[in-house]
Amino acid sequence: MIFTLLQMAVLIACGIGWRWLRPGGLSAEQVRPVLTSVVYYLFLPAMVLEVLWRSNIGVQSLQYTFLGTLSIAFAMICIWLIGRVLNIQDKKLGAIILVTAFPNVTYLGLPVLEETFGLWARSVAIQIDLFATAPFLFTVGIMTARHFGEDHSHKHKPTWLNLNAPPFWAALLAVILNMNQITAPEWLLGVLQKLSAGVVPIMLFSLGLALSWQSITLRNLPYALPIILIKLFLMPWFALQVSVFSTLDEAHKAAAVLEMAMPSMVLGIVFCDRYRLDSALYAMAVTLTTVLSMITLPFWYRIITTT
Repeated sequence: MIFTLLQMAVLIACGIGWRWLRPGGLSAEQVRPVLTSVVYYLFLPAMVLEVLWRSNIGVQSLQYTFLGTLSIAFAMICIWLIGRVLNIQDKKLGAIILVTAFPNVTYLGLPVLEETFGLWARSVAIQIDLFATAPFLFTVGIMTARHFGEDHSHKHKPTWLNLNAPPFWAALLAVILNMNQITAPEWLLGVLQKLSAGVVPIMLFSLGLALSWQSITLRNLPYALPIILIKLFLMPWFALQVSVFSTLDEAHKAAAVLEMAMPSMVLGIVFCDRYRLDSALYAMAVTLTTVLSMITLPFWYRIITTT
């Protein structure tokens, strides 16, 4: 696990280095949207199609959904209660709820699981993302952002329409092909595998581009402690307790629980900007939890694999 995280850290550091050096005069803010768009619209759907087409989809998929949604809901309730007790301002509380509840199951979780457990673990990361984290984010997460923030748009499209995205369509196609036992042609698998190969390095590099040390301010540091406590400790602990009730084998159970130990999701900053939540506080929490996860992930891996 340590060796794996060191490799991940080097790729993330490349993104951090780009933010500082700005090669070709291109800033991180210019480069990151392009890279993440290519991943979102091409590379990631290709990986989703390749992996889910040949995965074992069934009861265990429902168990990933159960574990993921319960863990996220647990984290949301915990941080909401703390926010109310401490009387945290709504715009800060909305950002804190999002950054605490939603783990980075794809941009960091997928490469960590793949390198730690093997290629089969990509299926765990993708199913937890598409069947639990993303649906929860695009429904309850958006409703939370709207409630605590501001929405000046005059047209409100139904929340479920946010699920109309390339990875979800790729997942739907893959499930249909999988359930009908349609064999993937070798030439097509080759194309999908080559596209999939670009997902992990680009994701990690983009994560480095997203980290901002300037976002760490003394004014926001007091909010960091409950976020770190719940995100990196209570949430994986809760997932571990929930996993006891699953029928997953030990390897798949360990991979699923480790996903809940991931640091905060980068994507949430889009919702903070959109609904006028505290984006700087969100960015600070992402940076801190990502850095600290290099210590906490090996800790949880040891706990998970020895219980």
